[in-house]
Amino acid sequence: MTATASRKPRAGKGPLVVRGGHRRRSPRDRRSVTLTVLTAVMLVYTLLPLLWLVINASKTQEGLFRSFGLWFDSDFALFSNIADAFTYDGGIFTRWLLNTLLYVVAGAGGATLLATVAGYGLAKFDFPGKKAVFAVVIGAVAVPGTALAVPTFLMFSSLGLTDTPWAIIIPSLVSPFGLYLMWTFAADAVPDEILESARVDGAREFQTFFRISLPLLAPGIVTVLLFAVVATWNNYFLPLIMLKDPAWYPLTIGLNSWNAQATTIGGDVIFNLVITGSLLTIIPLMAAFLLLQRYWQSGLAAGSVKA
Repeated sequence: MTATASRKPRAGKGPLVVRGGHRRRSPRDRRSVTLTVLTAVMLVYTLLPLLWLVINASKTQEGLFRSFGLWFDSDFALFSNIADAFTYDGGIFTRWLLNTLLYVVAGAGGATLLATVAGYGLAKFDFPGKKAVFAVVIGAVAVPGTALAVPTFLMFSSLGLTDTPWAIIIPSLVSPFGLYLMWTFAADAVPDEILESARVDGAREFQTFFRISLPLLAPGIVTVLLFAVVATWNNYFLPLIMLKDPAWYPLTIGLNSWNAQATTIGGDVIFNLVITGSLLTIIPLMAAFLLLQRYWQSGLAAGSVKA
């Protein structure tokens, strides 16, 4: 006689089905194994370039061609490479780093501020032409930034702003995607009942925004800020056509000039400095994500309003 029995599922695991004395995993468990394997593959795929960068940044110029790319060389030169990167060519790497920080603080910070204020206003106030504004924002999101680079260059050239920091900062202030994201987030994150209660208590709109709405918008603000920081930090095409003076280069253009110099016949062979500079370039982005991740959460307004 074949006995068939089923047991209650254990915590964290799918049900075990016993048939003929043999245990079989449910389809849910098999899907979990598949997802785990796929996640592991994606993790390796994501971290492999970073591992290659860390390993090769620790090699000398000769060690790059002497040892395998995914293993360390006998000469560990990470700290000397970092020192050489900051001192090479009169310390121009430090200037590029400061330029990038300037563009991020002014451009990405300003874009986040404008997107937050405008998105909140569009979500919580009604005015004539609101649907037209929505259509314009959606259309702007669909237009890639590279398509606007040449018209932007022509406009800034006529204004005499090319080869200046304003040529990078001003275009970075416009973030249609950030505005749309804050618009949709503010519509649900800030309940209308809270705003009405604050107005009944005599609070002005600015007081309501800064004391009540702004804390509730924190997850959306952090999300928009991270998107803007990454976009500005990795901005390449716009500085490429706007800037000619190396003193105003961001890190992306500066490292590309080093790489071109390293591949030019008769130029300094500085591939180790290019790799080390690339590693130093991604460290601030990683730090920004790690520092801001605790603010990156949703549901701050959950339970604030009773049904």
